[in-house]
Amino acid sequence: MTHRTVGDAPAALPGLPDDRHARVAAPRPDCPVEIALAALRGRWTTLVVRELLRRETLSYSDLAARLPALSDKVLSDRLARLVAAGVVAKDRTAGWPPTVGYRLTPHGRELGPVLQALWDWGAAAPGRPEDREP
Repeated sequence: MTHRTVGDAPAALPGLPDDRHARVAAPRPDCPVEIALAALRGRWTTLVVRELLRRETLSYSDLAARLPALSDKVLSDRLARLVAAGVVAKDRTAGWPPTVGYRLTPHGRELGPVLQALWDWGAAAPGRPEDREP
């Protein structure tokens, strides 16, 4: 049987990976969780991703029709951020008029289970607005 000594590294924290990022004392931009949260930041981002999870490729107008309360400015911004983060690919096809389609990259498709886990966690959270008495 071995015993921990003063010089031994601490064991992995419960629920966290055994990774140097799990032990930082302040947010760091290279932390995998911060990278994931940055990719999904902003209102409407998760709904744009949801719509792209439902279909292989959607045009800008398809996305706008599926999310009618979303302004053109915000939709353009969210798509640009998702493209920059490597979550969404923007495909242009030649012709007149040229067409543009948006689709999730393979890395972006991996957000499906992540969003499901966030949904499940939020649905089970105590103190949800619909759980409060009037």
